[in-house]
Amino acid sequence: MSSPRSRSSTYRGSISGVGGSVGTVSRQRSSSSSSSSSEGSARRRGSGACSYFSSGAQNVDFSVRLNQPIFTVTLRFLLAIDLWLSKRLGMCANEESAWGSIRPLVRLVELSGHAMPWFIGTLYSLLCGETVMEQEIMLNLALALLLDLLLVRVVKTLVRRRRPAQNRSDILSTYFIERYSFPSGHATRAAMCARFLLAQLVDTASMRVLVLGWAVLVSLSRLLLARHYVTDVAFGLAMGYCQYSLVERLWVTWDCLQDLLLMLLGDRLNRT
Repeated sequence: MSSPRSRSSTYRGSISGVGGSVGTVSRQRSSSSSSSSSEGSARRRGSGACSYFSSGAQNVDFSVRLNQPIFTVTLRFLLAIDLWLSKRLGMCANEESAWGSIRPLVRLVELSGHAMPWFIGTLYSLLCGETVMEQEIMLNLALALLLDLLLVRVVKTLVRRRRPAQNRSDILSTYFIERYSFPSGHATRAAMCARFLLAQLVDTASMRVLVLGWAVLVSLSRLLLARHYVTDVAFGLAMGYCQYSLVERLWVTWDCLQDLLLMLLGDRLNRT
């Protein structure tokens, strides 16, 4: 049997061995934690470097944007002004707008510049004309309206600019207003018809002021109702003004129309 002293010494040795092993484990843990902390700091430094390089890349992209041609920068600046001004002018876009209470009146002005009332009035005046001169003027006005619809449709199909986001579709606009915005058909029609009337029918100062005021109100109604942008209306007015010059060059006289009809009728009879 072992003595008490030997058992106590053995017990102390085992405790010291356990303590040594625990100390070894703690040292290993401390070393691993220090290595992980160093790795974490390295990662943080790496991420900081990445963020720094990413910010540098953004600065490079921004400098590249600033190095764009002056024409592109000017065009974007003008489009931004166009969007801002068109949004400010859309004060009758809906009933909750600043001038929403006069929206029905503005829509009535808008209707006066629509193609359908002009076609109906022109055809009625053509059929009920008392003189050949009156019928000739109404005939050329009808042809001018057809030319206006054709040219506006071609330009809108080529540009395909969407209408402003403020535009609210109602019953009338759903069926009679196109989805494309550039140029404004009402503005082209107002400018062309105003110049046509001033050149062919209107001969007093009061009527001239009335016709010009109507053209301005029709164009302004497109902006108040947020149907178009400012550039759409401005280009439409210029386009309609130039359209009358084309109509004047291609003016169809009543005698020329009769000769053309007789020629077509004679060819048709000869074929039959």
